[in-house]
Amino acid sequence: MMGQPRIGIDLGGTKIEGVILDDLGNVVFRQRVRTPKNDFSATTDAIAHLVQMLDREIETKGYLKGSGIRKIPIGIGTPGSISPVTGKMRNSNSTGLNDQALQERLTEQLARPVRLANDADCFALSEATDGAGQGAPLVFGVILGTGTGGGIVHDQKLLQGANGISGEWGHCTLPIDAYQADEDEVLPLPQSGQRLCYCGRTDCVETWVSGTGFENSFRQASGQSLTGEEIADLLESTDANLAATAHQVLQQYCNLLALALSTVINTLDPHIIVLGGGMSNIEKIYPEVTKYLSRYVFSDIVSTKLVKAGYGDSSGVRGAAWLWPADTV
Repeated sequence: MMGQPRIGIDLGGTKIEGVILDDLGNVVFRQRVRTPKNDFSATTDAIAHLVQMLDREIETKGYLKGSGIRKIPIGIGTPGSISPVTGKMRNSNSTGLNDQALQERLTEQLARPVRLANDADCFALSEATDGAGQGAPLVFGVILGTGTGGGIVHDQKLLQGANGISGEWGHCTLPIDAYQADEDEVLPLPQSGQRLCYCGRTDCVETWVSGTGFENSFRQASGQSLTGEEIADLLESTDANLAATAHQVLQQYCNLLALALSTVINTLDPHIIVLGGGMSNIEKIYPEVTKYLSRYVFSDIVSTKLVKAGYGDSSGVRGAAWLWPADTV
């Protein structure tokens, strides 16, 4: 018997993943189902079906302490967040969730307590609890994927503010005019007003430092449309011109990411910043971004550590399981 288990659900655009964690944070069971396309009722039904499978695993393996079976509270990571005004979902790129009372519906459908948090918040909570940020008092978790999200964790607890948008750094405006170029910089300097975000604003942080932003920068520099992974591969290309362009774009990206992260450091002063998402797999960005931070951080020393996520793509679902304190599961 492993002690009191936890259940976490990651509601993604293409898949819904569920895990059971043991009392040490180890994943003992994992299951995935397909996410229905823009169909709210079908999505909640899919989550309910997934939870039934997790419940069955807990029952058959005897994971619960004591006799009898009870329903374990569920933590769910979602795109977007809950409006504190309406109690409904907002800002989700899975548009079928927007303006829907997701937490209310699932609490009723699953017949147990349900907590929802933004997927970037869950990522940050996972990494601060027992991942790359473990032991740090203040952790800022960043997902650099198709978009850019963030989460703030203090003493292993998510910070939640008045508007329910803590960590939405990806939709802060990047101060392009504060960009400090290298003396030997070859590429044209980034210009403000160039990039329109889906949210309707211009120059949001994610339009420049997400994986999509990186790909757009490479396309502007080379005329070629490649994925972030393909661009990273070009760093070792035998084509000298393409390799040089890839290096130049990545160098400028690191400078921009440092500028963006400096606004977080100047405001929160986190001990550790944990990076996840596709761009976090490019190892070169860690020393380069760290080097550039001193240009922008308002301090004589930058002690904030920049580290890669310990659990990678699994952090979101693990963080969802950590949404409930130990004495409630």
